[in-house]
Amino acid sequence: MKLVVQRSKKSKVTVDNKIVGKIDDGLVVLVGFTHNDTIEEIKKLTKKLVNLRIFDDENHIMNKSILDVNGSILSISQFTLYADCKKGNRPSYINSMKADEAKKLYELFNEEIKKYNINLETGIFQADMLVEISNDGPVTIILED
Repeated sequence: MKLVVQRSKKSKVTVDNKIVGKIDDGLVVLVGFTHNDTIEEIKKLTKKLVNLRIFDDENHIMNKSILDVNGSILSISQFTLYADCKKGNRPSYINSMKADEAKKLYELFNEEIKKYNINLETGIFQADMLVEISNDGPVTIILED
C-alpha cells in the first residue's frame, strides 16, 4: 500500500465535468494498492496518516495533525503509484492490484478514515478524474508499508 499525502488549501476532483469531491484545508491522499496488501496494513497506515504532524502550530512548526486542525481529506484511488519504469519508456502496472480487489481495499481505507470523524471526500474508483490540488507549502509525504 502506498499513499502520497499532500497538504492542501483547496482541492477538488471532477468526473464528467461534475465536481464529485472537494475540500478546503486538509490533505489530498493518492492511494495505491499492490498484491499482498491487507486490512492490517490499511489500519496501520490510516492511523499514521491521521496522526501525521504536518500542519503548522502557532510557532509555524509542523507539529499538528489533521485531527488537531479539524481538516478534511480528499481520497483519490491511483493504481499508477505502483508503476514500474525500470525497463523501457512505457510503465508496467504489473505490481498494481487488480481493480476488483483494489476497489474493496480502497473502500475499507475510506471507512477507516471515517472512524476518526474526519470529513472525507473521494473521487470515483476507476473513473477518468481531473484532480486539482492546491499543494500548501508545498508539503508532500509518501507513506508505504
